[in-house]
Amino acid sequence: MQLLDSGISSQMPEWRSAPRTGRLPSADRKGSRDESLGYWCRRLFQLVSPLERLNPYLHRQASSIPRYVFEQIILSLFGWIPTIIGIGIRALAYRLILRAGGWVAIENNVRIRFAENICLAQGAYLDEGVYLHACAQGIEIGANTYIMHHAELHVYNFRNIPHSRIRIGRNCLISEFNVLRGQGGITIGDNVYTAPLVQMLAVNHVYSDPARPIIEQGITAQGIVIEDDAWIGAGAIILDGVRVGRGAVVAAGAVVTVDVPPHTVVGGVPARVIEAITGAPERVSLPVYMGSE
Repeated sequence: MQLLDSGISSQMPEWRSAPRTGRLPSADRKGSRDESLGYWCRRLFQLVSPLERLNPYLHRQASSIPRYVFEQIILSLFGWIPTIIGIGIRALAYRLILRAGGWVAIENNVRIRFAENICLAQGAYLDEGVYLHACAQGIEIGANTYIMHHAELHVYNFRNIPHSRIRIGRNCLISEFNVLRGQGGITIGDNVYTAPLVQMLAVNHVYSDPARPIIEQGITAQGIVIEDDAWIGAGAIILDGVRVGRGAVVAAGAVVTVDVPPHTVVGGVPARVIEAITGAPERVSLPVYMGSE
């Protein structure tokens, strides 16, 4: 029996025969601490890395992170409320985040970014699904001007362009699914109507160097001006650097690359003058209906 016990004892691993002190050897303790420290460093990196990736997004939504949080709280609390009740609540609550020069009507589900740079005059109306992005010098919408559903007014300026903005005058109508990109500045006068699907693009890419990617060659941003009483037809595109004169008409589907003289009709791709508006009677007699739309 003694020999059997001795044989078993001699084959036991060292850890079974070692005294039970309740503590790991010093080398093992140091290794355990190093592993623990490494684990928490990795966890910290995993937490910080997404925050760093979020920073560019957040700074494209508001002027600061606290401002972003504040604006999103107001928009989340009140932006969804339907019917005239929601319009009334937003007319009061949104004064906390944007500038309103009187009673304004904002439908539900209007998306707003950089709200502090938005100014709405008395009687301005924002339909459902409108998107206003107003960094740089912001967006101003004049009295009794209507921005219809899913129109996008976008001042996206992170290149320090000094004249990025959108200014719309009084008694205008910006129709459904219009896109206004104001990097170079868009100025629209009074009593201007646009039909659905109009685009005004006050920005252009430089592409002259075939050896470099276009996205590395920069942009130009001259700006667009639409003078008083103009009418822009459905699907027309106004490109950067264009001035549309007072009382001019841009035909549906036209692509305007040069200035439009006052009181003319332009159409085609690229657009050219079709006729002058002289006050002569219409060649085709049609019934005319007056009154507000």
